[in-house]
Amino acid sequence: MLLGDKPPVVVNARFLTQPISGVQRFAVEICLRLKQFLPEAKFIAPKNILHKDIAEILHVEEYGRLAGHLWEQIELPFFLNATGQPLLINLCNTGPIWYQNKIVCIHDLSFLINPKWFSQAFSTFYRYTIPLIAKSSKRVLTVSNYSRRTIVELLGIAESNVDVIYNAVSEDFFSPADVLQNKYGNYILAVGSLDPRKNLKRLIQAYELCRLADTKLVIVGAGSKIFNDTALHQLLQGNPSVVLAGYLSDEELKSTYYHARLFVYPSMFEGFGIPPLEAMRCGCATVVSKTTSLPEVCGDASYYVDPANTEEIAEAIKTLLGNERMRKSLIMKGYNRSLAFSWEESAKKIVGIIEKNRE
Repeated sequence: MLLGDKPPVVVNARFLTQPISGVQRFAVEICLRLKQFLPEAKFIAPKNILHKDIAEILHVEEYGRLAGHLWEQIELPFFLNATGQPLLINLCNTGPIWYQNKIVCIHDLSFLINPKWFSQAFSTFYRYTIPLIAKSSKRVLTVSNYSRRTIVELLGIAESNVDVIYNAVSEDFFSPADVLQNKYGNYILAVGSLDPRKNLKRLIQAYELCRLADTKLVIVGAGSKIFNDTALHQLLQGNPSVVLAGYLSDEELKSTYYHARLFVYPSMFEGFGIPPLEAMRCGCATVVSKTTSLPEVCGDASYYVDPANTEEIAEAIKTLLGNERMRKSLIMKGYNRSLAFSWEESAKKIVGIIEKNRE
């Protein structure tokens, strides 16, 4: 390296081989801005990339023959050691355990707090690897002050070594001009993966208590083999007024937020919680849990409920559907709240951390 040259930075882009949910969304949005703010950064991924358009923008280098965790633990550190041991940025919870010159973003510790929410294989792997990854990293990033406190408490990482980098909603996330036709009529909306911590069973039960003959419950989200909730599927099949919309494109999702009368997010646990912010940006009033990170994220712009209380969730739904003034007030507060979070500011904060930790 020549005098005056900056030490190299590599970004672990394995997330491009995975479907995009909350964790991957964070990585995509941050990386698109790192490409602008840190143009010398190199992005590297296995060859089984799903999102070729994003990979092209980032000029991702495909490397190795393996995939998944094997690629991350074997081939990625081999590449790094062969190229001068650059600072490695990992944005999706995991990274090579035995590679020291790294920064990792751990979004939450749900797998430690309640392993039953996940498959045994997933929770066991994370329970053993994440503490090792965190303790061998130069710095740990996370997405809320709530997650920061749990990382300090449960992993024993010094508070001074954990930085909070918020999620956000893009400035151009929603435009009324792009709204598609309403497919569902009158409906309340839930968005999230079909895993137990999203508490969809209680939401369906609360919806049934409301007896809303003219209003459907639309659930957007896809299931995954890492989650364990067979009872939810039985509930979904038992009520024709509950619509499982599955995975939607970004354009479809924005329109589905826009047309909803109410967005309900009774999650038992969140490290951050992007969907309520998305709903707010699209002009939809929100009901959220008063637990974990959600009060920090939603401020005074949501109606709060106890996620363990089915009757309280039902009462919140009936209250807001029956009180147009309150609903419109939350819509206005919510839109302004969504503007308080910025991907640009979050990416700039990460760049500052990178600059301080380059060797």
